[in-house]
Amino acid sequence: MKHLVYFFLLFFCFVPGVYCQTSSGHGFAMNGEVKYKKGFSHFEYVNPNAPKGGVLKRASTGSFDSLNPFVLKGLSADGLGYVFENLCVQSEDEPFSIYGLIAEEITIPDSNEYVEFKINEKARFHDGQIITPEDVIFSFNILMEKGSPIYKKYYNDVLNVEKVSDKKVRFNFKTSKNPELPLIISQLPVLPKHYYEKKGFESGLIPPLGSGPYKVKEFSPGKFIAYERVKNYWGKDLSVNKGMYNFDEIIFDYYRDETVSLEAFKAGAYDFRLEYTAKSWAVSYTGQAFDKGEILKEEIYHKNSSGMQGFAFNLRSEKFKNKNLRKALVYAFDFDWINKNLFYGQYKRSLSFFSNSELAAKGLPSKEELEILKPYKGKIPAEVFEKEMFLPNTDGEKNLRYYLRKASQILKKEGYLVENGKRIDKYSKKPLELEILISNPAFERVALTYKKSLERLGIGLEIRRVDDTQFYNRIRNFDFEIITAVFPQSLSPGNEQRYFWGSLAADTPGSRNYCGIKNPVIDEIIEKLISAKGRQNLINHSKALDRVLFWNYYLVPHWHIDSFRVAYNKKLKHPEKTPEYGIGLNSWWQED
Repeated sequence: MKHLVYFFLLFFCFVPGVYCQTSSGHGFAMNGEVKYKKGFSHFEYVNPNAPKGGVLKRASTGSFDSLNPFVLKGLSADGLGYVFENLCVQSEDEPFSIYGLIAEEITIPDSNEYVEFKINEKARFHDGQIITPEDVIFSFNILMEKGSPIYKKYYNDVLNVEKVSDKKVRFNFKTSKNPELPLIISQLPVLPKHYYEKKGFESGLIPPLGSGPYKVKEFSPGKFIAYERVKNYWGKDLSVNKGMYNFDEIIFDYYRDETVSLEAFKAGAYDFRLEYTAKSWAVSYTGQAFDKGEILKEEIYHKNSSGMQGFAFNLRSEKFKNKNLRKALVYAFDFDWINKNLFYGQYKRSLSFFSNSELAAKGLPSKEELEILKPYKGKIPAEVFEKEMFLPNTDGEKNLRYYLRKASQILKKEGYLVENGKRIDKYSKKPLELEILISNPAFERVALTYKKSLERLGIGLEIRRVDDTQFYNRIRNFDFEIITAVFPQSLSPGNEQRYFWGSLAADTPGSRNYCGIKNPVIDEIIEKLISAKGRQNLINHSKALDRVLFWNYYLVPHWHIDSFRVAYNKKLKHPEKTPEYGIGLNSWWQED
């Protein structure tokens, strides 16, 4: 699953040049030209002379029981992305550019009817076998047939894939109206046909065979996994790999929870930690190792879209089909108190599903947005046309009591009355009781604060904490009422929006349409967004989608931050220039 999360965070792009029949090149950008011209030596955010060697020890929380990141079954180990490679790779200092990896050349016609890849003749799997078009074809077909449902959603518009020559493979499309599709296909992981046909694709703990810079050295399910750098890695001299993958070995040790993991880090058990919890960052990164400079703290700022995180309502539950009930529940969340008292003021409230980016809707709809939205008047909330994006703010003139009164008025109007201190549905005579499912103890503090607010409305909230395995199994099968859901967004939204909000995904186990949204208007806007021509048109459709999602109150929006909070052993070094759209960890190195 973590590999799939990484898959979601990749930035997709499209070929420019509408005046020629086809365009071929080493890389392509969504708009304009790529930053790095053919023959470039290395990315600007790496140190091409970084020394090789050393061991990078990292940590993971929970467990794993699979070495296959492409199927739904099991929890896959962290770091498997080091083993497998895609046809192309993205740069981390451009929002929408990709460059050839296994595919040294990409060809896309103006008609957008297909995309063709020329395979680098040097490309090899770890066993020395040459990568062929047959491997690419096998990879596509096996992922469509036996892979996670995400692949069927992403590749739904592909008609077929065919071998063009000994080094070329072509993907033909069902439609020419999806300009993002060629670059989505460029992110296809390439698997060895000869290996998985013999070993079986769905077997969870078969050592994986890939073509990447690392291979699995050893592992113990649920305890650790170690990767060793491939000494004869075929792609080590490629421009996209110069200054990258500098450690001889990368190890992920597993800890049962974040508290234990943090204490292990402070004791020197591993080298690098990305902190997600504000309180921990504010008060826990102290001690002798920090005082002596043996462990360093740093905030690395970025320009990534922060997407959306929030308490997501499962509309498959009858009670949550009521939009006004959902609105009342949003009004009961006191972000400002939580940010001040739990997060030390480190976060910003998320008022958009595309936070921290130009894709986020702001103010009232523009003329261009209204042209998209007007056909749906009467089918979408009136607030879409009339109001700026708004969430309760208790840090000013109005306090939580004011918004709880508003929420109570909404609930009363919807037939939820207070009897003996409990909110009762006057029709079913049942009390309004909710359940939040969590696996991360860090969210328990937030859920408890929310619980106290809901109790003031007479609403009961049970906080059910389960282990990682049970949590993932339950959300895959949509067996929950409320969860903390994360919807990451790239700066080039497209097909993944179907997977987040599309009606078909609502009934697909394992999809990320956690809310169970089945809204024909949203489906239509998503399709228009996917087929949008030009950057500004894409932005306008993203903002239109943003407004419709926001004013339907599908979740209680949380917060976001525009930096990576990292702590690391002083022996680790990174380039002075960090990428704008990533953390760049693969370009770090070790100096003793």
